[in-house]
Amino acid sequence: MSEQIETINSRRLPARLALVGAIIFALAFGWFAIRWQIGSMMAEMTSPTAGNARAIAETAHSLAPSNPMTNWLLASTETAATTNGQIENSIEHFAQAVRLAPNNFRWWLELGRAYEQTNRSDAAEKAYLRAIELAPEYAFPRWQLGNFYLRQNRTDEAFSQLKKAASNNWTYRQQVFSIAWDFFEQDPAQLEQITGDLPAVRAGLARFYAARERAEDSLRIWNTLSEEEKRENQDVAKIIAQALYEKRFYRSAIQFINQLGIENAKPETIQNGSFEEPIGKSGETYFGWKIAPPEKMDVKLDPTQKREGNRSLRVSFSGYSSPHLSDIYQNIVTEPGKKYRLSFWLKTENLKSAGTPLLEIVNTGDDKIITASKPFPTGTSDWQEIRLDFTMPENGESVSLRTTRAYCGDACPIVGTFWYDDFKISRQ
Repeated sequence: MSEQIETINSRRLPARLALVGAIIFALAFGWFAIRWQIGSMMAEMTSPTAGNARAIAETAHSLAPSNPMTNWLLASTETAATTNGQIENSIEHFAQAVRLAPNNFRWWLELGRAYEQTNRSDAAEKAYLRAIELAPEYAFPRWQLGNFYLRQNRTDEAFSQLKKAASNNWTYRQQVFSIAWDFFEQDPAQLEQITGDLPAVRAGLARFYAARERAEDSLRIWNTLSEEEKRENQDVAKIIAQALYEKRFYRSAIQFINQLGIENAKPETIQNGSFEEPIGKSGETYFGWKIAPPEKMDVKLDPTQKREGNRSLRVSFSGYSSPHLSDIYQNIVTEPGKKYRLSFWLKTENLKSAGTPLLEIVNTGDDKIITASKPFPTGTSDWQEIRLDFTMPENGESVSLRTTRAYCGDACPIVGTFWYDDFKISRQ
C-alpha cells in the first residue's frame, strides 16, 4: 500500500510544480502590476512644481521605471536644474517617455521643449514636427511649434503654424491675435493678413478688436461676414455688443444690437419716447429706457394719464430723501459737433421738495453735463412742453438723458408725482 501511495505522489509532482510556478508567476505579475499602478498614480497626481515633487518622482520612477508618466514627472522636476548632469538626466527621461509611448504627441512636445532649453534647435524642431505628424488637427502642437519658430526669428514659418492653431481652437485664436498684434506693433493690416478667411476666425478677430477698444475695426471685420455666417456666430456678436456698449462705443454697439435683433434701436432717436411699449429689464436693455427705482420711489407705465397715445410714465415719491437720483435714463447715439433739440412733456401732482427732479443731457464720452432743464415745478401742473437745445462736443458720439434732482442737502425729502410723455430728439 505504501508503494502505491509513493507512486501516486510521484506522478502528481509535475502538476504540483506547475501549480507552484503559476502561483509564483501570478504573484510576481501582480506585484509588478501593482508597482506599475502605484507609480503611475503617483506621477499623475503630482504637479512638477509641488514642494515634494522630486522625492515623489524618484519613488514613482523606482516603482515603474518603464512607465512614460513616471519618466515625464522625473524629467519635469529636473527642467529647472543648473548642472549639466541634471539637465542631461531630464532630457534622457523625456526621451525615455517618448520611447515608451512613441505615438503620444504630448511626450514629443515635452522632449522638444527640453531640447530647446538646451539650445538644440534642430532636435527640438524635429520633436515638434513629429508631434504635429501624430496630431495634425490639434491646435496645441502647432501653437508650440509656432512659438518655437518665433523665438528662432523665423517669422513666416511661425505665423504659418500659429494661423493653423488659430483656425482650430478658440482659446489659441485669441492668443495668436494678441501675439501678432504686439509683434506687428498694433498694425491691423498685418494682423489681418495672417488671420485668414474662415468665418469663425473673422468673428474672433472682431471680438479681439472690440476687447481692445477698436470699435470701428471690430464692426468692419464683422461686416465682412455673410448674413448666414453672422447667424452662425451670434454668440460672438452678443459678446462684442456687450463689450462695445460697456466701453461706451455706442455707435458701433447699436449696429451689433440691431443685427442681433435684441432691440430695434436707431441713432438720433429716443427709443419708446411715448412709452407705448413695455419697459424692459434694466440689465437686459441697451438703448431703451433703463429704470431701476430705489425704495420710496415708484416708476410705472400709466394708462390713465397721457399727453398723446395710450399711456405715459408715472414717477411717484413717498418720502424719498437721498440727494442722488439717476434711476431713469436712456443713451442716444448722436453725431459729434451737431446741434440738437430735445423735447418732452411733463405733468406734476402734489410735487413737494426743496430739490425737485430735473433732466440732464450728459456727454457719455466724459460724463460732463451738456445742458439741463430747470427743476420741475412744485405743486400740481398740467402738461407742459420742455425744450432743450444743445450742441454735441467733438469728443462725443452719444448722450445720456437722465433724471436727477436739484441738490438740497444730504437728507432732503421729496413727495408727490410727475409724469413723462412724448420724448423727441431732432437735429437742428
